[in-house]
Amino acid sequence: MMMSMVTKAFSLKLNTQKAPEFIDITEWVCTCVAKSKVVNGFVVVYSKHTTAAIKINENEPLLLKDMEIFLERLSPREGGYQHNDFSIRTVNMTPDESPNGHAHLQHLLLGASETIPLIDGHMQFGSYQSVFFIELDHPRSREVMLQVVGE
Repeated sequence: MMMSMVTKAFSLKLNTQKAPEFIDITEWVCTCVAKSKVVNGFVVVYSKHTTAAIKINENEPLLLKDMEIFLERLSPREGGYQHNDFSIRTVNMTPDESPNGHAHLQHLLLGASETIPLIDGHMQFGSYQSVFFIELDHPRSREVMLQVVGE
């Protein structure tokens, strides 16, 4: 018997407190999947921002601190970025523009989304996997989109 494809979308508004900040959104993702009633398919979790990322990793405090240090080492907040030189930059400038070249470069490495398989009503997480929204820039209002696709 052929099942019909279902798509359900959800949105989460967040207010971040610092950068970097790792916010575990796994419980929200699981709640959305349950509400969707999709049994087999996949879940896409997506950040609508170029200075905030979505990643799956382990929620262990010392590891999270190591990840913060790693990101700062790769692209330091105080590094010299052309994007931060408002005397020469002319594109995508806003009245409250912040010097955030480091956050864009960190995002380049982390990415905007994760896709999780959904089989028999269960997301296929490994033992220690959690879904994180990662603030890379500065505290502000943010939005995460989630889409469940399947049958």
